[in-house]
Amino acid sequence: MSKPSLAPFIRARPWLRRWIQPLADWYGNAQGHRQIGLLSDDLIPEESDTVKRALTRLPPKEAYDRVFRLRRAFQVYFDFALVLEEQQEEWTKPEQDLPYLTLLIEDIERENKERDELDAMVPTKKKG
Repeated sequence: MSKPSLAPFIRARPWLRRWIQPLADWYGNAQGHRQIGLLSDDLIPEESDTVKRALTRLPPKEAYDRVFRLRRAFQVYFDFALVLEEQQEEWTKPEQDLPYLTLLIEDIERENKERDELDAMVPTKKKG
């Protein structure tokens, strides 16, 4: 799940952020998930054990909201109807599209890495 990112580099340079931000907003809107009310973390596949464990750690309200957004998106898809321009209040706004699952996934990956390191330790006897 972890991947290299330029985000810290861009955030550290305000001039670069001002230049990149409009492009990032355009790209986020062009993906289309916001027009049907989804957040970007709703698009993370649930196939790995890490993501499954992160989903169980979500607060109940957050888990309910995720299921509601996914069901609404499926309904829109099966009805072949996009949420029309007149219904823009149902679109997810960029400031609402905050990561909620990615943080839990990163925590679980750190825990797994720490567990693997501890499992790989070899105890040695102290000489003395």
